Amino acid sequence: MKKNLLLAAVCLTATAFAQKFENLALTPPMGWNSWNTFAANIDEDLIKGTADTMIANGMRDAGYVYLVVDDCWEAKERDADGNIVPDPVKFPHGMKALGDYLHAKGFKFGIHNCAGTETCAGFPGGRGHEYQDALRYAAWGVDFLKYDWCMHGTADARETYKTMRDALHKAGRPIVFSLCEWGQNKPWEWAKDVGHLWRTTGDIMAGYDSRQRWESGWKLILDQQYTLVTSNGPDGIGQYAGPGHWNDPDMLEVGNKGLTLAESRAHFSLWCIIAAPLIAGNDVRHMSKEVHDILTDKDVIAIDQDPLGKQGWRFRAETGREIWVRELSGGDWAVCVLNSGATAADLTTDWSAISILQREYAVRDVWAKKDLGTTRTPRTDRVESHDVMLFRLSPVK
Repeated sequence: MKKNLLLAAVCLTATAFAQKFENLALTPPMGWNSWNTFAANIDEDLIKGTADTMIANGMRDAGYVYLVVDDCWEAKERDADGNIVPDPVKFPHGMKALGDYLHAKGFKFGIHNCAGTETCAGFPGGRGHEYQDALRYAAWGVDFLKYDWCMHGTADARETYKTMRDALHKAGRPIVFSLCEWGQNKPWEWAKDVGHLWRTTGDIMAGYDSRQRWESGWKLILDQQYTLVTSNGPDGIGQYAGPGHWNDPDMLEVGNKGLTLAESRAHFSLWCIIAAPLIAGNDVRHMSKEVHDILTDKDVIAIDQDPLGKQGWRFRAETGREIWVRELSGGDWAVCVLNSGATAADLTTDWSAISILQREYAVRDVWAKKDLGTTRTPRTDRVESHDVMLFRLSPVK
């Protein structure tokens, strides 16, 4: 009898821990991450300065609330008790003080580590220290953990990430858990009950269709999402995404050197179509008004953050043009027409040829903030190379 009561108590405790995590990330997380621009060149002042800028320029209020300190924040060795500790030069006041600063400014505090023995940059990883590290993160006030996959050896991804999940639950602080496993083990099939978002591909880089080592430009990343869709049946990996659990095609390169303004706008639009987390990766302290306006456009963000939580997909691809669609709440649809060609082109959208549209809709140009009549009439738009037209369709009453 005592054994059964103890087992019941353990199960109830585990359930109580898990329940703290169930209502996190009901829409794709939004925030900023240090890696794409700064890599190892991070410190306390950079993170604080970024936070202050994001308040002043309206990014925080637009929804970018998770500030994630990526790799290279750690000291080279754990302390004598095996605790992970920050680099004392880069973060002289410690990570709890940084978390307190961010919380006081209305942000949530994110941090990076790795499921292997070392991080990708060679700092102490979490393998074998999961429960110890989870307690540390909770004590620091961490709200978001990006957990990478370097130096994992022969470890089983599913079991390894479950171990960290259990450690976070046991630590008791609700933390959004981001599985940065690069899609190598089809996390969309098993990660819904492990984390809140999971990477579907290798790393993104600031380019359209460029590639180097394990990094790809955003269009190649987007194409991989489509490849994954076709290889996983008619619903593709989108069937695994929804409130509280998201496919993650990696962070945004909007505004970074290597992209034209048109490519940044298209990149942002299509990440919103596929319900991707919106984690900015540029230097927000020094960006143009045009880049700022892309990142903070409330109508485009509303597509990404739509509460229905359905992931969009590529409806059609043909030479020089792609059509991407997403079902939204209230019977609305988002339609994104991409000029995938190398030059500007006149692209015609014949609404009657988009078979999912079964009725008449009012059409709004989301970027231009213009109403364009209804889907009764096809339209032709001049679209720059690698740019998009983004439409929101609402049922005509």
